[in-house]
Amino acid sequence: QVQLVESGGGLVQAGGSLRLSCAASRSIFSINAMGWYRQAPGKQRELVARLTSGGSTNYADSVKGRFTISGDSATNTVYLQMNSLKPEDTAIYYCKAALYGVGEHWGQGTQVTVSS
Repeated sequence: QVQLVESGGGLVQAGGSLRLSCAASRSIFSINAMGWYRQAPGKQRELVARLTSGGSTNYADSVKGRFTISGDSATNTVYLQMNSLKPEDTAIYYCKAALYGVGEHWGQGTQVTVSS
């Protein structure tokens, strides 16, 4: 089991930056993969960025070069640094922890709104 608490969302103008945090209740090294997903109104939830326990990362094409996912083992926190934000980045952002063979756990979500 793992509990996740997200923070850092808010309202920002286009071109601005935000950093989202996802605090896990256990060592992030014990979690096979952690990811950030987002869901905009009327759309399906989509992967934004993913970080494996081995340090591999992958990103949605729409955020490559603008967003960076990283982990801090000292605080068991995964971050999503979002730069050059666009109005189309507006969504609820969710953190997910994947424990292979066990299941997935989701955070409660944090709203990101980018104004034009």
